[in-house]
Formats: sequence, C-alpha cells, structure tokens
Amino acid sequence: MRCPFCSMEETKVIDSRLVSDGYQVRRRRECGYCHERFTTFESAEVIVPKIIKNDGSREPFNEDKLRRGIQHALEKRPVSSDDVEKAISRIIYQLRATGERDVKSQELGRMVMAELKELDKVAYIRFASVYLSFDDINQFTNEIEKLKD
Repeated sequence: MRCPFCSMEETKVIDSRLVSDGYQVRRRRECGYCHERFTTFESAEVIVPKIIKNDGSREPFNEDKLRRGIQHALEKRPVSSDDVEKAISRIIYQLRATGERDVKSQELGRMVMAELKELDKVAYIRFASVYLSFDDINQFTNEIEKLKD
C-alpha cells in the first residue's frame, strides 16, 4: 500500500485490530521511507442486494441513505454513534445473508424498525409513524401498546 504522505510503496503493518463487530480490520501502518504512520481499514467485499421500491423500480442499496434515515429517527435521542453503526452493520449483514439479488424496501424497513426498537423506543415510534403511514392517533396508540407488551 502506498504511503499517503510520500507515495512510497514500502509500508509495514505495525498493529491490527478487529472493529465493527469483527467485520473490519483496522491496521496501523508505518512507511519504511518517511516513517510516518497511518491507519487503513480492511473489510470483505460482499454484494448487497438491490432494493425494490414500492413502485417496482430497483435501486442500489445506499448505506448513507440508511444511515440518514436512522439518524433522523434518532435525532436528539441519547443513542451513541457507535450503537448506530453497529445497528447499520447488522442490517447490512441481514441483507447479505438473504442471498438474494433483490430485497423489497418493505423488508429493509422491517429490519430498520427492529433495530430501532432495540435502540430507542421513541425513535422506533418516529420511524414507524412515517414508514407505516400513520393517519390518526389510534395507530400511534396501537403501536405504543405493542411496545408495552
């Protein structure tokens, strides 16, 4: 790997650690020429299925879009960014584990709701109200009653 400081190819790994629940390897490297240190991340490249939208169109899975949706539901809630990243990793793992080329957006939505239910009940209700298109207060009440059980 080229050094980002001097562009020489002589670098060596001086430390490796598992991160993201073991799905990534963080490596500290040192350049053999300029002796600067830098960090790289290594992860397996596995295909994530495309998402089938409600209108039947297909689009590539977008991790940033997933992250924005989850963060929007969690806005001003006491949930750490590390917990959010772990939830995103679990969702991506579930998508890959389907073994399918395409996954319906409803299935992805159910995965997000399950993760939010574990992270924060208020965020879960926020997301569910949009995702399930609540029309009246009774739908909110019914979903809150389900949470209490």
